[in-house]
Amino acid sequence: MKIFAAILLAVAIAFLLAFLLGFVVIPWLRKLKFGQTILDIGPAWHKSKQGLPTMGGILFIVGTLVSFIVVLVTDHLLGGNLFESGSVVTDGVKVKLVAGVLMAVGFGLIGFADDYIKVVKKRNLGLTILQKSIAQIALMLAYLAALFMSGNTYMYIPFVGSVDLGFFFWFFGMAVIYATVNAVNFTDGIDGLCGSVTATAAIAFAVAAALRGMFGASILACALFGGCAGYLIWNHYPAKVMMGDMGSMFLGGMVVALAYAIDCPLIILCFGVVYVLEFLSDVLQIGYFKATHGKRIFKMAPIHHHFEMCGWKEKKIVAVFTLVNLLGCAVGLALFYYGVIGQ
Repeated sequence: MKIFAAILLAVAIAFLLAFLLGFVVIPWLRKLKFGQTILDIGPAWHKSKQGLPTMGGILFIVGTLVSFIVVLVTDHLLGGNLFESGSVVTDGVKVKLVAGVLMAVGFGLIGFADDYIKVVKKRNLGLTILQKSIAQIALMLAYLAALFMSGNTYMYIPFVGSVDLGFFFWFFGMAVIYATVNAVNFTDGIDGLCGSVTATAAIAFAVAAALRGMFGASILACALFGGCAGYLIWNHYPAKVMMGDMGSMFLGGMVVALAYAIDCPLIILCFGVVYVLEFLSDVLQIGYFKATHGKRIFKMAPIHHHFEMCGWKEKKIVAVFTLVNLLGCAVGLALFYYGVIGQ
């Protein structure tokens, strides 16, 4: 199968699955009374979303995974081998993709447990910090161990080249994965925001992977884009369903998986610049609050809530933040093309 046809098929299948599943999954979630719990620490007007069906992340999770598998199987049946074709394809690349997808699913399961406790057990904060941390650390170590055993301890730094991280690989990897997954989770705060930002990041990863000749990674990124697009039909303002921690943690895992698949985890700083801003705003707010005994930098953190408190409507925040991430993606692709491909 031609790569262009595979990309179109991946987007189409993921989009249609995520969209069509909404007709079944959303009424089912309502029937089970799997409603969103709105914490008191958020904007007061978000209370109107109390009870909105959550765990809607299953729409793009199923859409992405099924699309990726169907395209690869179809390609194989037609006599192709896109998963193992391209100019930069080794056993290590395949390990990164498979292990990355499994890691994303694992984070989704942790998020599911968190959501389940919130909506079924009626425990407002879900998993305890200790429970969530142990699960996340175990998953991160398993993923990094898979990369380590396959010899993937290096990464590309734009304009520097390939750098073997050695033992630092473990510390760097734990920091990148933890920060990214939680940053994506922070971004899921208003209707359509996390899905829109992730869709732009997926496009950038698809292009970057294609530039490196990693067609398997490019197809996976396109499937993620299609899944997010189909989900957004149900999640744009006013949302009919929320992704929940299951969805946001899966997306965080996918962003990490794609970044490592193209050997450049640092590119997340550009492809996910909104994630970075969301994470930093929360860290700065907490640090400044503690250091000054009650003073704040932002009206509310993460930063999308600050703009809400300034009077911005949710649609405007989503539009502006998505545009900002698109600009970050453009900068990241330029750095990737000239600083990695051109080396």
